[in-house]
Amino acid sequence: MTRTEQLTQGKGTEAIRSKGRWLALSVLVLAVLLVAVDATVLGLATPSLSEDLKPTGSQLLWIGDIYSFVIAGLLVSMGSLGDRIGRKKLLLTGAIAFGAVSVLNAYATSPEMMIVARALLGVAGATLMPSTLALIRNIFHDPKERSLAIGIWGATASAGAAVGPVLGGALLQHFWWGSVFLINLPVMAVLVLVGSKLLPESKNPVTGPWDLFSVALSLVGIIGVVYAVKEVATHGPTTEVWVAAALGAACLYAFVRRQFALSAPLLDMRLFKHRGFSGAVLADLLTVFGLSGLVFFLSQFLQLVQGRDPLEAGLAELPAAIGAVVTGLVAGRYARRYSVRAIVAGGLGAIGLALGVITLVHRETGYPLLGAALLVVGLGAGFSFTVTADVILSSVPKEQAGSASAVSETAYELGAALGIALLGSIVTGAYQKFTAPAGVPAEVADAAHESLGGAVEASRALDPATAHGMVAAAQDAFVDGLRLAAGVGAAVLLATAVAAWFLLRGQRLQEGIEH
Repeated sequence: MTRTEQLTQGKGTEAIRSKGRWLALSVLVLAVLLVAVDATVLGLATPSLSEDLKPTGSQLLWIGDIYSFVIAGLLVSMGSLGDRIGRKKLLLTGAIAFGAVSVLNAYATSPEMMIVARALLGVAGATLMPSTLALIRNIFHDPKERSLAIGIWGATASAGAAVGPVLGGALLQHFWWGSVFLINLPVMAVLVLVGSKLLPESKNPVTGPWDLFSVALSLVGIIGVVYAVKEVATHGPTTEVWVAAALGAACLYAFVRRQFALSAPLLDMRLFKHRGFSGAVLADLLTVFGLSGLVFFLSQFLQLVQGRDPLEAGLAELPAAIGAVVTGLVAGRYARRYSVRAIVAGGLGAIGLALGVITLVHRETGYPLLGAALLVVGLGAGFSFTVTADVILSSVPKEQAGSASAVSETAYELGAALGIALLGSIVTGAYQKFTAPAGVPAEVADAAHESLGGAVEASRALDPATAHGMVAAAQDAFVDGLRLAAGVGAAVLLATAVAAWFLLRGQRLQEGIEH
């Protein structure tokens, strides 16, 4: 970058700082809203999607988690690419791609096509999240304003997680399951048109080439390891699983070694020497791990076990988002008043206790217990996620904001993928142990054991009494798995709260304006 380019970029940033930064933030949160909506809306669409495409249990899990797998594998690479070519340019290009691939998702005609479409959506999604957080780091130079901006960013993600099921539920009442992906198009159109005018461009002025070999190593490494974990949890160790695990681990090891050797690495591994940075990343990863698998199956519990329609199920999940929005907006203020570690550890502990309450649910559990647990989950997540994102961004120079944001988002997406894979596999493993009533044909029983949605669909071929018995047995087994997964999630969150208390010792958010 020439001196003239640097001065021009500086003037653009000053203009944003003086008058347009909050309007710019409104554009950035549109991208966050979109990715969050897309991640949660699929849970509600799963029953109708299963009925139409008829995926196996394994295919259904892949449809659910391949999006997160690919995003996790590419976030570091895309964050580094944004640092090099410009974060605004990457964000707007990714937004156009996200809209186009959403159409492919909406009109998928087979489980295989749906898995591929979700993977491509993950590629596009990987360009959005690190760009938004990195641009916030470069637009907001006052640490207190930046904390509020990050709170709004996080609150929007939480709101999107709630708006997705509600909006998706409303669409599913009147249209086919593919409509839940088409809602991406108008949001993307607004983001591109307005963002091209409002957002400033920012990049790292001192950088090197984008190392494609490192990109391949990180993608293959993360997907290989996560795939192996998923398959071991579902089917036990096999030769294929060990090969995938070995390949993934070798690629990740080679990736780390290569970053130390490169003069312009994709990811500066020295960032992890900062205890606050490492502690915040670990807290993010394990928090999402504990939450994601549970949330993925909670929509199915509300619909297929308790008989709620999609819109009602979406509304039932609102308390989590409300809690996250409320605490996300004030988290930075409280972290400065008390301490970072108190707010983060307290938030994590609250989530762990709420997940512990979920271990008490059964088929007839009333909504007040579920709603209260979801509200506490949201309150804890709003505190934890907002403060850890602030710690991660403020721990690095603003020139490395893209890489730091990508690490934060990688932890989030990797946690989501592992949570769906491991906790989801616990639910699936417990579910598949149910015994179908005597007299049920073998092919019907096999279909019922694939998934709870499959059991409901297969029961239509049986007489009413037998169908009721098989569905009731399947629902009981599903709830057993849900309780077990919630217990594992609770243990993980409580342990993470203790770890955060020690790792974030002495960590503080910045006070003064940066220069």
